[in-house]
Amino acid sequence: MGSVDDYLAGLDPDDRAVIEGLYAIVREMVPDAKQGTGYGMPALVHRGKPLVSVMRAKKHIGVYPFSADAVAAAAPLLEGYDVEKGTIRFQPEHPLPEAAIRAFVTARLAQIDG
Repeated sequence: MGSVDDYLAGLDPDDRAVIEGLYAIVREMVPDAKQGTGYGMPALVHRGKPLVSVMRAKKHIGVYPFSADAVAAAAPLLEGYDVEKGTIRFQPEHPLPEAAIRAFVTARLAQIDG
């Protein structure tokens, strides 16, 4: 799969807007993040390690912070969302709260920079 930008270009405009918004928060928090891949998915990468990937699936949008601990750090802010060990799922009409995004990105950064 190609870059995050290539992936976004192929999405439905409504999905693209939601996913771009999430990536915009991550890029604001980690301005030096590069486009790359993680586990074969387009992702933002920090210091050579995958930071986050956001992908449209058939029935949801999935967020993959590449860390169960990062998802757990945000879990208290994600009541009502589908949260599993390393994945957060949501519908475009119910985007993730910015505080939750900041929580899992902060946790993942701490792991990478640790």
